[in-house]
Amino acid sequence: MAEFCRKDFEWVPGMEAALSEKLAQERRARLAAERLLEQKKRELFAANQKLALHARALSDQIVKQRHGLQVALTEAASLKGENHRVRGDLERAESVAMIAQRRLWDALETIQDGFAVYDSELRLVVANKAYLSFFHGEIAVTAGVTYDSVLKIVANHQMIDMAGRDPLDWHHDMIARIKREHIEPMVLKTREGQHIKMIDRWSDDGDLVCLSQNITPIIERERELEEARNKAEAANRAKSAFLANMSHEIRTPMNGVVGMAELLYETDLNEEQQLYAETIRSSGEALLTIINDVLDYSKIEAERLRLYPEQFDLERCLHEIMVLLQPSAKDKGIKLLVDYDLFLPTRFMADPGRMRQILTNLIGNAVKFTTSGHVLARVVGFEREDDAYELHVTVEDTGIGISADNIDHVFGEFNQVESTSNRRFEGTGLGLAITRQLVLLMGGSVWVDSNLGEGSCFGFIVTLPRAEPAEPVDRPTPPVTLRAALVVDDLLVNRVILERQLETYGLEVTLCRTGAEALNVIDDGGQFDVVLTDHHMPDLDGIELSKRLRAMGHETPILLLTSDNAALEQAEADCNLFGCLEKPVLRSDLFRMLQKISVGPEPEPLPEPEPPPPPPPAPVKRQMRILAAEDNRTNQLVFGKMVKDLDIELRFAGNGREAVEEWRKYKPDLIFMDISMPEMDGREATRAIRSEEFGTGAHVPICALTAHAMEGDSDSIFEAGLDHYLTKPLKKAAITDRIKAHQPEEARPVLPEPEE
Repeated sequence: MAEFCRKDFEWVPGMEAALSEKLAQERRARLAAERLLEQKKRELFAANQKLALHARALSDQIVKQRHGLQVALTEAASLKGENHRVRGDLERAESVAMIAQRRLWDALETIQDGFAVYDSELRLVVANKAYLSFFHGEIAVTAGVTYDSVLKIVANHQMIDMAGRDPLDWHHDMIARIKREHIEPMVLKTREGQHIKMIDRWSDDGDLVCLSQNITPIIERERELEEARNKAEAANRAKSAFLANMSHEIRTPMNGVVGMAELLYETDLNEEQQLYAETIRSSGEALLTIINDVLDYSKIEAERLRLYPEQFDLERCLHEIMVLLQPSAKDKGIKLLVDYDLFLPTRFMADPGRMRQILTNLIGNAVKFTTSGHVLARVVGFEREDDAYELHVTVEDTGIGISADNIDHVFGEFNQVESTSNRRFEGTGLGLAITRQLVLLMGGSVWVDSNLGEGSCFGFIVTLPRAEPAEPVDRPTPPVTLRAALVVDDLLVNRVILERQLETYGLEVTLCRTGAEALNVIDDGGQFDVVLTDHHMPDLDGIELSKRLRAMGHETPILLLTSDNAALEQAEADCNLFGCLEKPVLRSDLFRMLQKISVGPEPEPLPEPEPPPPPPPAPVKRQMRILAAEDNRTNQLVFGKMVKDLDIELRFAGNGREAVEEWRKYKPDLIFMDISMPEMDGREATRAIRSEEFGTGAHVPICALTAHAMEGDSDSIFEAGLDHYLTKPLKKAAITDRIKAHQPEEARPVLPEPEE
């Protein structure tokens, strides 16, 4: 190399530098190549690593795909079997659906009602034979026919009775009907006289479902029922007229019987004759009670009975009924008791007559079917909204009772429980039925609890408005300052009632069953502010007990409780009693008596002042003029006898025409006008009088006398211009009260003034 360099290479100045540069470049090129090679090696290594990872991932994927393929093949095989099962189930379901559809269609074909379905475009989809039979012979209705076309054919062919309407109008109305969201049913009448009821509705899918029912038998049945109802109403009107006439025909002679018996009883009779007169009067009133029961039930049955609410005192009503029933109870030795809740008001708004009738029926029945013991009327209640009270009224007795088999029948019509123990009790069997209907008419309910041989408890619930202020408005009254009371009564129930009443006033009460027991209590040192003793008690009665207390030196005020009015004056004189209270004891009467005892004896009266000079003599007054229009001679005699003790001038008219003539000439102060008279009845006569009075300012009071007692009679009486009416048989007291109510100032009193 050196030789070559020497021979061929001539050294050139500067060549060494160029050569060094050349070598440096080659060295740098080599280093770059080495670096590049190193880089490529690294890239190759990284590529190999990636390739290895990719190969590994690919291998895993292949494994998974192989596994998935295997699973897919397995599932495919399973699905193939499932497909066979599904296909079998589908075939069976289609078979069941076809059977169900066939059964449904068979059912639709079996029913006599027409059935059809129209799609949302009102084209017929399906219809049964009953629906298509209506169009038989007129139009071939098949699937695809529109509802509009069907209506046009029906209208044009007059297949239904349009009652003279234009077919186009009818068609328009029918189209408008089915376009409503809620389609009202309607009834069409065919030209053959059949009645078809159309019931249509829209389904959730927009289809129109139509049902047509042939209701001709129903229409005919309704027509038959309407005819039967009209006949029944006519029969009911005839029955009401018959009952009214029966009432009049019976009450007219009964007016003579009862009135004459009442007048006869007031004459001088011996004891036997008085018994005969009283028997006639009581038998006549018993007959009238039966008539009233029948009439009341007839009114209730015809739904013509009305209530006339007004203020009435429930507690006083109870005690008045007890007083009226006291003679019957006294004959049997039965005690009548009232337990009225002390915290309840006593005055309410209700029909007083009907409330009295309900209570009389219940209490009267209890007295009738009780031979010993007591009858207790109890009233409790609860305050409700709108100042009303829910009242619970019960009537308990110790009578014969009712068996469990018969207790459901006691409120039936014309029904008494049949048994050997009560066959001796008389009655219509309508009392409890009327009571139940009256309570229901008041919006209440009625019940009974009873055991055979152990007595009964009848009760009812009604809600009545209070008719008295919540707080007392009277001036303050003296307080009750008594602290201890002794109550002596042989009946436990009566002792308990008095105990409750007295404890309310703040008294400590000691109860004794007999007079001897009361004496023992006082001997043992008992101190009392008042003694309340029953009148009739075994061994030692109330009067004898009072005598012994006075003989022992006791000055304690004694109150005697008695139902024997005749014994009151004698008892007060003999026993030096503080006072007597009539049984059943009114709560207000007891309270006033306790107040009097608390205040003490009244101060000595002041000497009377010199009497004033006598007044000048009053001008002489005339007699009151009375005109009575009555065609029945017996009733004229009865009326005349009933007013014979009155200072009046009485004239009679035999009919309505005579009454008008007598009114013109006589100018009476009061007219009693019979309603049923020949030639001109009482209503016509009254209208004639009112017509002549019109514009003159005159108005004579006219009181109707009627034997009719049906609902509506009073309305027609008042419409005719009459002012009042009295129902026959007439009562002397009612006639007297009516005359006194219309006594003019220029006439002298019809009865003498009571002495001061």
